[in-house]
Amino acid sequence: MKKIRTAIFGTGFMGRVHLEALRRVEGVEVVAIAGRELQSAERLGAGFGIERAESDYRQILQDATVDAVHICTPNAMHSPMAKDALLAGKHVLCEKPLAISVEAAQELVELAREKKLRNGVCHNLRYYPMAQQMRRMVQNGELGRVLVVQGTYSQDWLLYETDWNWRIDVKAGGPARTMADIGSHWFDLAEHVTGLRVRSLCADLQTFHPVRKRPKRNVETFAGKLAAAQDVEDTPVETEDFGSVMFHLGENARGSMTASQVAAGCKNSLHIEVFGSKASVRWNQERPDELWIGERDTANRLMLKDPALMQPQARNYADLPGGHSEGYDDTFKQLFRRFYASVADPNAPAEYPQMTDGLRQLILLEAELESHRKRGWVEIEASAGLQK
Repeated sequence: MKKIRTAIFGTGFMGRVHLEALRRVEGVEVVAIAGRELQSAERLGAGFGIERAESDYRQILQDATVDAVHICTPNAMHSPMAKDALLAGKHVLCEKPLAISVEAAQELVELAREKKLRNGVCHNLRYYPMAQQMRRMVQNGELGRVLVVQGTYSQDWLLYETDWNWRIDVKAGGPARTMADIGSHWFDLAEHVTGLRVRSLCADLQTFHPVRKRPKRNVETFAGKLAAAQDVEDTPVETEDFGSVMFHLGENARGSMTASQVAAGCKNSLHIEVFGSKASVRWNQERPDELWIGERDTANRLMLKDPALMQPQARNYADLPGGHSEGYDDTFKQLFRRFYASVADPNAPAEYPQMTDGLRQLILLEAELESHRKRGWVEIEASAGLQK
């Protein structure tokens, strides 16, 4: 079978994550890497036996033998790169957020539809096996009617004023940071698991460090805690460190969530709880193989990931038998496998988040920013941004 040839745009943390996951997907070959600095692209490529490296991604788009591209650059470059790739006839898998504005995301959705190209957004957290188990339990009625959804996504890597990352800069990351970076993951997972849509919300955002000490050299994502003392410059901060949101979900359900990048001790702590009229479930990304199931009149239980014991529709999201953990890197493999199956077969369904899903999260993000500005509730059309 002819291999699908793909390229990676971006050489930072996410570029490496995508590259490592792609090495585990059958029938796909990474043939090129593009990075802002040619030396970085060459160094990353050399470690994986990828000979072609470019500092200008457009050189790769001109190659007719490249079928698809992964966009893993800072947020502000997502929509320009995705647009160029779609116009060049390439299938596109883009890191979230899809763009830094609703208008730019809408343009991409329409362009991908016009070009009839496969398009995906990397909301990979859907692909934890126990996340799929929750989803199927909701679908099969085991929880009854969904009443309340709540949780948090908490990290500590930007706790100190000396912590810095490109996401803090509005020009690189866009007008929102914590809610765009991790809040969007939480909301995508909540809507995916419950099958319900946020209809209105009320958000409060806070920047605890209005000025941060920005290093005068580049700092790799999540590597700031290991950095030695260095020259810094005081830099005003416009993006939020923390956000809390109350929301209405579906016809009657209610919810609340917080997202924080200043929560000491929390490394990548996503919690989600779904409370139904019959039973409840609770899941923590830092303990991904465990699912708490609660009932009022019988003993609660802790279900451990085991494909043989999972809902039939959730089993193919777990490749390993019970007792063998599957985590963050496996979620990318599962997403990429489905994306490239649809590239290989034009008739295959798109069993992964598409650009419409990326647009959906930007609509929610824009509503959060509006709610914070006006200090009140914002209504959201239930179908806004969804696949038609």
